[in-house]
Amino acid sequence: MMAIVITGSVAFDYLMTFPGYFKQNILPDKLDKISLSFLVDSMTRQRGGVAPNIAYTLALLGERPMVFATAGEDFEEYRAWLESHRIDTKYAKVVPGKYTASFFVNTDLENNQIASFYTGAMADASSLSLKEMKKGEADYVVISPNDPTAMKKYVEECIELGIPYLFDPSQQVARNPHEDLRRGAQNAHAIFCNEYEFELLQKHTDLCADDMEGCVKLLVVTLGEKGASIKSEGKEYLIPIVPAEHIADPTGVGDAFRGGFLRGYRLGLDLQTCGQMGALAATYCLEQKGTQNHFYTISDFVKRYRKHFDDKGALDILK
Repeated sequence: MMAIVITGSVAFDYLMTFPGYFKQNILPDKLDKISLSFLVDSMTRQRGGVAPNIAYTLALLGERPMVFATAGEDFEEYRAWLESHRIDTKYAKVVPGKYTASFFVNTDLENNQIASFYTGAMADASSLSLKEMKKGEADYVVISPNDPTAMKKYVEECIELGIPYLFDPSQQVARNPHEDLRRGAQNAHAIFCNEYEFELLQKHTDLCADDMEGCVKLLVVTLGEKGASIKSEGKEYLIPIVPAEHIADPTGVGDAFRGGFLRGYRLGLDLQTCGQMGALAATYCLEQKGTQNHFYTISDFVKRYRKHFDDKGALDILK
């Protein structure tokens, strides 16, 4: 059975809260000898990483996506959780002797943060090859933020194998070599990024917005509170946001948008509907802390969608 293959980071987020103020513990005249320790009053470990985040929304909406990524020896519980949510992890490779990529952040009472990111097993992502997959197993590949060498490799393999791919460099726009970004964009089926990343992508690739629109079938730029813009074949589709009942955490919202959009696109729905599916999926994520802690049934999703948009019955295909 052919599947959407999601490449990208797999990570754990360790979120800590400090019941005080960092500034009260920093001596400005001693910054050359800084040595700090903070006693935190809470810590949670959240499942994260761009690849599983996108796959999670796809799975909620009935897809059976594949996560194609490297993880560490601490991944097995995460793997079991993903599999229990209809996400195929047979191409998620455990790297011996390493932990899964991890983000550690401590937040004080003023929402100031001190953070560290450990790349861990993500640094080995280029050891995976799309050529390991059976012929015809993947009919669409998402190349999302990952080790830059791996992203370059997957672009080249998709071109060689003739597999259409969605190029989503996102936060790795700043780290990827400019020539790799240019090649990734010019040969992609679709480009996804947020407004700021799109400006940076244009700068680093020396391709203007019109150039990129001419290269790809789909150019999708998310605009935060202003929604999203989808450009395809000379037409633009403006996607409004779906109002949140409350805002808990914006982390992972863009990943949820991609998952929602891709599910609609996979089913052959029109681009306006696909974008609006992405917008609603993003709002569900926004309403919960963590990138994979929201949940809804397909009937929940369709009912809420129809409160804001008229799909003319198109979403019946999800049931």
